[in-house]
Amino acid sequence: MKESQSTRFTGIIPARYASSRFPGKPLAIIGSLTMIERVYRQASLILDDTWVATDDERIRETVTAFGGRVVMTSSSHRSGTDRCAEAATKVTDGSRNTVIINIQGDEPFIRPEQIRTLMDCFSDREVMIATLIRKAEPDEDLFNPNQPKVIVRKNMDAICFSRSVIPYFRDSPADDWGRKHTYYKHIGLYGYRASTLREITLLPQSPLEKAESLEQMRWIENGYSVRCAVTPWESIGIDTPEDLARASRMLRDK
Repeated sequence: MKESQSTRFTGIIPARYASSRFPGKPLAIIGSLTMIERVYRQASLILDDTWVATDDERIRETVTAFGGRVVMTSSSHRSGTDRCAEAATKVTDGSRNTVIINIQGDEPFIRPEQIRTLMDCFSDREVMIATLIRKAEPDEDLFNPNQPKVIVRKNMDAICFSRSVIPYFRDSPADDWGRKHTYYKHIGLYGYRASTLREITLLPQSPLEKAESLEQMRWIENGYSVRCAVTPWESIGIDTPEDLARASRMLRDK
């Protein structure tokens, strides 16, 4: 069923200074801009409004200096989703027609087209949560546990996310699987209706979430549907200083 009332899309970029592998990552420089400013600029091209949610004064000062909107949140959050939920209570009215887009603060090359694809999911008023997936190439590595896979229903709602390869072809060698089936890899960009975001952050951790370390399995185990939309573009996350060096080279080579 199509959405009949106007939907407002608010982007929230969770940003922490502390990181075991890359402290201060949001303030790392790529080209002439900080990573957080690059993400903010890309998101602002398509969304109704965009906020950075942080618990760190250095990040707050940086965002304010480049003219961005920033909201301070608790330092005790376990996930970016939890930080988004707190921020949403402060910067939106929380109505059903408000959709929160959770944008990873370490993906400086996120495309507005990816965000638009996610936004379009909410033209269906039955959709409460949505995310992006990408078709794997036939010869692509499917066995990297750091790239979760997903299987979907015919209506594109997720059945399961896993770090393992799903489905498993019992009677075929693994090298042939990518040519026998269309595999999907998960892209970690989420949208939620504001009311649903509040609900899912109150849920206790679930068995499958603990096993896979994938919080979206908590939502599915509790009966929430997650609509998946296909994007042709891979996400490029920055998790280490080495990733930052590669991203800087990519920018120079453009």
